[in-house]
Amino acid sequence: MKVGHVDDISGLWHGNCRGVVGLKLTSEGIMLVLSSPSGCGKTTVSDLIIKNSDNNIIRSVSATTRAPREGEVNGRDYFFLSEAEFLLMCESGEMMEHAKVFGNYYGIPRKFVAENISSGKNILFVIDWQGAYRLMETMKESVVSVFMMPPSMDELERRMSDRGGIDGVARERLKGAPFEISHCYRYDYIIVNEDAEETARKIGCIIGAESKRVSRQMGLRELIDKNFPL
Repeated sequence: MKVGHVDDISGLWHGNCRGVVGLKLTSEGIMLVLSSPSGCGKTTVSDLIIKNSDNNIIRSVSATTRAPREGEVNGRDYFFLSEAEFLLMCESGEMMEHAKVFGNYYGIPRKFVAENISSGKNILFVIDWQGAYRLMETMKESVVSVFMMPPSMDELERRMSDRGGIDGVARERLKGAPFEISHCYRYDYIIVNEDAEETARKIGCIIGAESKRVSRQMGLRELIDKNFPL
């Protein structure tokens, strides 16, 4: 078998199978969930993940009933809805999950996720363990979950201190970190974030590998059945 380029799976048969040359399979996108205790560096790491075009990934855009802040753009930062619109979407099953936080509703529109996943685009969700669990339950195999841990509690405290000091809120978040970490075992991957760029690189490798799963290759069965009939 002559092996050609392998940037698409049809490259594996370029030498021998008529009708396969030029056929490109589309990989179904993944929902990448990233969670960590506060102060662990998930904002920096998520920015690096998005910046790397090889990851083919966008941020999840949530819907909310709160008013837009200065500089926020509808459809980019959030989908801004009235409370009536939001609740109607919930009732009709158009929200994958939702919650009320400080008087405002927040939720993940099912259509936004479905359209991007089906087109092969990966979506990054930076959410806590509770939101992660809900997505794992509702979206099953579409979710790839990563829990990011600090090297130690001392290092986590140092990072939080460097970020702006340890006030009352930060102290409570630091105190709650072991409880958050205790939920890491249901995640697919656990990564210790010692260096943000290296952590982002590792997550990029996870995205690449998970995107190549057989179950995510749309049209693969038809391709194989056509060229290797029983």
